[in-house]
Amino acid sequence: MINLTINGKPVSVAESSTILEAAKQNNIYIPNLCYLEGVHQFGSCRLCVVEVEGARNLQASCMVPVREGMVIKTNTEKVRKARKVLYELLLSDHPKDCLSCERNQSCELQEIGNRLGVTEARFEGERSKGFEDFSPSITRDMSKCILCRRCITVCKEIQNVGILNAQNRGFKTVVGPAMDLPINSVNCAYCGQCTVVCPVGALKETDAIQSVWKAINDKKKRVVVQVAPAIRAAIGEEFGLAPGTLVTGKLVTALREMGFDDVFDTNFAADLTIMEEGTELLTRVKKALTGGEATLPMVTSCSPGWIKYVEHAFPQELDHLSTCKSPHTMLGALAKSYYAEKIKVDPKDMVVVSIMPCTAKKFEISRPEMKNNGVPNVDAVLTTRELAKMIKEAGIDFVNLADSQFDNPLGLSSGAADIFGVTGGVMEAALRTVYELVTGRELPFEKLHVTPIVGLEQIKTADILIEDPLEDYKFLDGFTVKIAVTSGLKGAKILLDQIAKGESPYHFIEVMGCSGGCIGGGGQPRPTTPEIRKKRMAAIYQEDEGKALRKSHENEYINKLYQEYLVAPNGHKSHDLLHTHYTKRGKFNEYLNKE
Repeated sequence: MINLTINGKPVSVAESSTILEAAKQNNIYIPNLCYLEGVHQFGSCRLCVVEVEGARNLQASCMVPVREGMVIKTNTEKVRKARKVLYELLLSDHPKDCLSCERNQSCELQEIGNRLGVTEARFEGERSKGFEDFSPSITRDMSKCILCRRCITVCKEIQNVGILNAQNRGFKTVVGPAMDLPINSVNCAYCGQCTVVCPVGALKETDAIQSVWKAINDKKKRVVVQVAPAIRAAIGEEFGLAPGTLVTGKLVTALREMGFDDVFDTNFAADLTIMEEGTELLTRVKKALTGGEATLPMVTSCSPGWIKYVEHAFPQELDHLSTCKSPHTMLGALAKSYYAEKIKVDPKDMVVVSIMPCTAKKFEISRPEMKNNGVPNVDAVLTTRELAKMIKEAGIDFVNLADSQFDNPLGLSSGAADIFGVTGGVMEAALRTVYELVTGRELPFEKLHVTPIVGLEQIKTADILIEDPLEDYKFLDGFTVKIAVTSGLKGAKILLDQIAKGESPYHFIEVMGCSGGCIGGGGQPRPTTPEIRKKRMAAIYQEDEGKALRKSHENEYINKLYQEYLVAPNGHKSHDLLHTHYTKRGKFNEYLNKE
């Protein structure tokens, strides 16, 4: 431990701490903009400067390590004046359109200005060149970029994609892809983690709010909305509730009050995914064990950011992916076929809106594979943040809403579907069903949770031994299923490198594109820290454990769907509606360019 003094107060902190971390641990606030705890420290904004006794100049507290006996002052007149000038210099190259900016009142730059007491922008001069760049998922407004480089670090170090870098030098510096290429022309996964860490409005999800309001107000359209599992554990944060507060019933009520005709649960399709994906896994394993050709390990396909990443980075390994569509596109396909037939509505007159924690799903719905009979499975995707804005715009008092239930037949789900929202959840949900169908016995873990794959570690593994299976599955007797789970694309690369080298020991792998899974998605409320992820995760498990149904194969409406419409998992009808194929892209889109 290191002993030092901050503002006259003796403190002790770990030797590896910076001044900023030492102050934070002792409840002393130092403003900062470019720093991101545990992820990024660069020292570019200088707003965190402090006085250090013996130092000639003010020091950037996020970059300077503590020393024994150090005496620090964080609130002197010299420090306050310097911070104000530094802030005003940042503001001199920033638009003053706060009222119309989508980050108004949730902007870190704005908040720090309030804290510093800056009431005017004294400096004016040449402005750096700003421009907008649109993709289906992410919009860049470079006129608002403050060059903090948080997005660069997250893209490169956390996600291991690395499409964002500082281009040019000095006043001409721009953050973006090389050669000023638009973001939709490079190997971006559209995970949206850059939009979560951007402190201003330079990076955001591509807006779908106006198109959804237009659909709701069109009396000729039947507007169906569905809600992903991670939303119910996070959207409350946008209304002042604590992270991890479950608001499932309030969310359903709010969507009805907004004017949606049907409020369905993406969790229904998560249960359906387990039936389809579990059958696909068993088919592959049986072929492998009985001398046939089978591509193993099989890898989950629920995360569209992960799918686009593997299409770019590992195009030769696409056969390892499950052919299942993601749950929300499955539900969209069913809404426009099974449900449309039930209520006698032309699918062309139906609009399906998905509320997702994910920016990549905005791109996913634009893929040509996500259509049936020429009609898109899903017409619009709203992030958690976008839905919160719409609820506020509608004047709905969200916190005080009564609870209500999802509509059926596409609204009932098991607890296994809820845990799709967390890393390891898809794998656990699959194991709950596959193990029981194969052995006739419940998965032998406490509360059905496969504890080795629960948590936020980058890669988690487990071995599941199959003993004394039912007659139809005797080929599995004594077989050990090796599984792996990762969240975040950096972990995905590690597991895919093993597959590419022919060294993977696993049979089944779950990959989620964002750290922690969908609870940490690119469209979730800001900030998304490890502590907040843990609280959202706890809420998801609470939702699961509070349900009477805990396994996908026990969902009565799923079983009825197969009896009335799909016939059997992985059957002809299922493949037509619920399965897909993938596109080789390559790191430089070289496969697409060949075509």
